[in-house]
Amino acid sequence: MALEWDQVRVFLAVFRGGSLAAGAARLGVDVSTVSRRVDRLEEELGLHLFDRTRDGTLATASAELVLPHAEEMELAMHRFAAAGSQVETEVEGVVRLSVPPGVSDTFVAPLLVELHRLHPKLQIEVDATISYADLTRREADIALRVNRPRSGELVMTRLISTRSMPMTSPEYAAELGRLRALADARWIAWGADLAHIPSSRWLSEHGPGVVPVLRTSHMSTQIAAARSGLGVVLASGPYRRFGLVPIKPGKALAAAWEALPVEELWLVGHQALRQVPRVAAVWEFVLARMSAIDPGDQ
Repeated sequence: MALEWDQVRVFLAVFRGGSLAAGAARLGVDVSTVSRRVDRLEEELGLHLFDRTRDGTLATASAELVLPHAEEMELAMHRFAAAGSQVETEVEGVVRLSVPPGVSDTFVAPLLVELHRLHPKLQIEVDATISYADLTRREADIALRVNRPRSGELVMTRLISTRSMPMTSPEYAAELGRLRALADARWIAWGADLAHIPSSRWLSEHGPGVVPVLRTSHMSTQIAAARSGLGVVLASGPYRRFGLVPIKPGKALAAAWEALPVEELWLVGHQALRQVPRVAAVWEFVLARMSAIDPGDQ
């Protein structure tokens, strides 16, 4: 039996989408085409893969069993495509970057004009959402990550390591003076969706009685609010470039300041794409410019 990749691709689209319609939308074809291809795949495999109900297309136990093998085929196809991409000789085409929102707004976007001058045939796509793009599935070519990946055929290098610090406007810092308790200041904190990250945990652990004056999971909004003097934000050293100054802790807060989280930023890419000219050019550019950022944590 010789399966066609298109059949497996349809299976994956329906499985991930949860319905024939969602699978068809992912593939850009009509529902009847997807339905026929699923029927054909089930016939060739001799397996019942999906239960079609009013609530959607439900994967069966057989579908769950073959899913890892379908994903292996998908990865093999990506490797095949990547190998073909390596025949490129010029730096041109699309490179997709996955970057955390605050890093994208503040540090990456201002660099793109220089990158364009160096490589005018490049087209950059930036995914600046909080969710992580899957590099192994080619959802992005290069990613900036705050956590070091632990799995996958990835290459990575650490761009920066810096300690977070409580910062605010010079005027509000002068008003606070040496801070005796965290509750004595107005705080700007992350939203509930990011309560798990180190800076959120630090504030909740060391200032359990603190009620933030502002909660937002948008880093640029946090920085703008802190610059205006609304309150204190916990941010990494490089954000001092926007006129923020660290507040001074009193003796009672010495232990809390010792526990301030260290933040890292990693440059990550798929091993198979690392030497593709367009990807390599963006990799080297980001590495050079982001590594040169002053950590600002002194």
